[in-house]
Amino acid sequence: MGNPVIDQLMNRRSVRAFSGEAVSDGDLEVILRAAQQAPTSVNGQQVSLIVTRDKATIRRIADIAGGQVQVATADVFVTIVVDFNRTAHACQAVGVQQQIADSAEGLMVGAVDAGIMLMALQVAAESLGYGTTAIGGIRRAPQALVELLGLPAGTFPLVGTTIGVPDETRLPRVKPRVPLASFAMHERYDDAAVAAGVAEYDRTLAAWWQAQGISDMPSYCRATAGYYQSDYFPTVGEALARQGFSLADK
Repeated sequence: MGNPVIDQLMNRRSVRAFSGEAVSDGDLEVILRAAQQAPTSVNGQQVSLIVTRDKATIRRIADIAGGQVQVATADVFVTIVVDFNRTAHACQAVGVQQQIADSAEGLMVGAVDAGIMLMALQVAAESLGYGTTAIGGIRRAPQALVELLGLPAGTFPLVGTTIGVPDETRLPRVKPRVPLASFAMHERYDDAAVAAGVAEYDRTLAAWWQAQGISDMPSYCRATAGYYQSDYFPTVGEALARQGFSLADK
């Protein structure tokens, strides 16, 4: 007998085509409540969600993210916000000045908690039959999103996710990953295994695209290099500073 949780995780895919049907209000509340139970560092709960259903606002978020059709056509868009404004209120309530948002550790804490929250949101949504895709493109113009969502100092929009009813005729196949031995290393990091895994995965991904009749996608190495050869969202640092993330301990 299969394990439904494991089956869901093993078949996870990014859904970029939606049917146009609505996410029910009841389902959305369940998704949000389930996500809220995700763990956060020291139970600080330094993550907030901005849930967008207004279609004009979703289209504006799509523009901010670089004109992504998968965002514009989603029924719901959830922005995951690192929120040290909440913890600042908690510190003020006991007469303490918060310092964590001025440190690299604070940024790490916020990023880790936001990532956990993203996965919790998506797993909850997918368990109810909805499709999702993580959207890091909201950091393409973070200041515009800060203004659109009215985010105060001490907060930052780190990542988002679409939620919608999948178009079953356009569901992608599950994409392969790097070899397990080059991903889960026992006891110590194995650079040779990682390098070998990169070479093997480059071939595996190319074959995966070819099996779907798609020949114009770049290889793993070329696609990764295309992004990582430069700072592709160069305004993030400035936007972080405007929001009060000074990284004073650098």
